[in-house]
Parts: sequence; C-alpha cells; structure tokens
Amino acid sequence: MAQIDAPQAWGKAVAEEMTVQAEVAARFTWRYDGRDGRLTAMYEKAKSAQWNASADIEWANVPEFGSPLPDQGALPGVPLRGRAGSPVPAHLWERFRWEYHAWMTSQFLHGEQGALLATSRIVETVPDLEAKLFAATQVADEARHVEAYATYLDRLGAAYPIDPPLRTMLAHIIGTDAWDLTFLGMQVIVEGIALAMFRLGNATSFDPVIRRITELVARDESRHVAFGVLALEGLYPELTSRELAEREEFVKESALLMARRFGMDEVWERLGVDVAEGVRFTTTDPIMVDFRRLMFTRVTACLVRVGLFTDSVRAHLEQLSLVRPSSAAHR
Repeated sequence: MAQIDAPQAWGKAVAEEMTVQAEVAARFTWRYDGRDGRLTAMYEKAKSAQWNASADIEWANVPEFGSPLPDQGALPGVPLRGRAGSPVPAHLWERFRWEYHAWMTSQFLHGEQGALLATSRIVETVPDLEAKLFAATQVADEARHVEAYATYLDRLGAAYPIDPPLRTMLAHIIGTDAWDLTFLGMQVIVEGIALAMFRLGNATSFDPVIRRITELVARDESRHVAFGVLALEGLYPELTSRELAEREEFVKESALLMARRFGMDEVWERLGVDVAEGVRFTTTDPIMVDFRRLMFTRVTACLVRVGLFTDSVRAHLEQLSLVRPSSAAHR
C-alpha cells in the first residue's frame, strides 16, 4: 500500500471562525389554536424519534485514518478509478479514498452547524406556533448531528475546513432577514442535497460507523426537508412579482454555489494533484454530471411543490447541468 501522509486534524486544518451580522425581528404569537394537522404529526414523530449520539454509535470502531481499506473500486459520485482522464494516479488511489472520506464528512459537519444556527433563527422568526414547536425539535436534532460528526472526525484524526461555496451559502442563509429564505436555503436546498448524499453514502461507504451515523441523521433530515416544504407551500403564489424575482435569484445563486461544492478543490490540493485538472474532471465527466443531477432531484421536486420551479429557475438549473432538459420540460 502507498504511504499515506499524516492527516490534518482540527487544530491544524480549522483555525478560524465566521461571524455573520444579521438584523432580524423575533416574532411572538399569542394564538395557540388552529394547528396544522400535518405539522402536529411531524412534531409528535420528532419527539419520539430522538436518538443519543453517545449511546447509539459504536465509537470504539471508528477506523484509523490511512489504514488498509477493502477493495472497493468506486466512491459515492466519484468515478475516478480506471477512467480515462481521471486526475488520480493509481498510486494515490488509496490515499484519495481517505482524503475524500475526511473531506466529505467534514462538509457534512459544517453544514450541520449551519443547520443548527439556521433552525435556531427559524424558531425566532417564523410566524406560527406549530412551526416554532417543530423547529425546536430540529434544533435538538442538529445539535446531535454536530456532536456525532465532530466526534467521528476527532476520532478519525483527519478533517477539512469548510469549503468556500458552502461557507458563502451559510452566510447568505444566516444573513437574511426573511424567514422564508432561511427555510428555502437550509431546509430545501442544503438539506435536500445533504439527504441525497447521506442515503448514497450510507449505501456505499467502507466504514460501518459512518454508515450508522448517516442512517440516523438521514431519518431526521427527511423530516426537516418535509417541514421546509410544508412551511413554504402556498406562500410564493401570494408574493408580488418583485418579491418572487428575489426568491428566484436566491435559488439560482444557491444552486450555483452548491454545484461548485462538487469540484473538491481542497482534496486535489492536499493530494498534490493539479487543482484545475481535478475540477475539470469533476465538472465535465458524464458520471459526475449525472451524480450532481441525482443530488438535486429532491431539491427540484421541492421547488416544484412550493411554486419556485419557474421557467427562469429551470433554465438556470439546465445551464448548470443540474436537471435534464427533457425531464425539466415536463414538470
């Protein structure tokens, strides 16, 4: 097996913070009746579906970074081994698998912290009580997710900083004063993509511990995405043309940022692979293109349900190769 360099843990890889200034209005409601039956059911399920990151995961089985891996030719959405134009030479394949694993898990962790802050904001700003109650259960969910992924990466001994597109996306979500954009950015777009990644990763990861974590997290995330759709249904048809255009631009910018996340610039840099060549491959390889479309499938379905899969948004997603023109035309 090729020699794998010492991993970068948190102290070396992540030594910064981000402060986002936002001026938002906290909203009280004194109406405690008129509950939405769908949200009530989700709230009851959320209360009974809590799990304990300390007790429900076999932490002693976290693998050592760089240890020999089972012979597995593929990674979720990364068809690099043996493919023409692959930027990863054969002697770096084992190391690449470990770096990709640490990078992807690190981005999950950073996204979960973003969800923790965003959902805390939702509790404060959403107008109706039922949504506040469910959002409070999500705050607990997100805290547990952060705990689980942070513990895993600490035991793994390798980590990556937040990638720039995700950092920018979280700043947009936390910085907005419009509660529906917090829902749209976090519950629909970020968590919609994350849910797809969790489910694919759970089926293909070489590590049973991370499969268990993502299995538990995905159960929670499916409720969160459904919550976002329920909260936004019926809202956008009531907006003015200017307000709707602002939401469309938010979706377009968010889609561009999320698409750029799949370039994996930081992985190529740490491997010593030409970054431009690595990004070119992840951007143009047909299987990678199909992978990104798969990751956006749930996001697209949610946009359709809330009334934001407009002609303008559809054309933008087609341009980014995030939806197929034929399927988009038959929404």
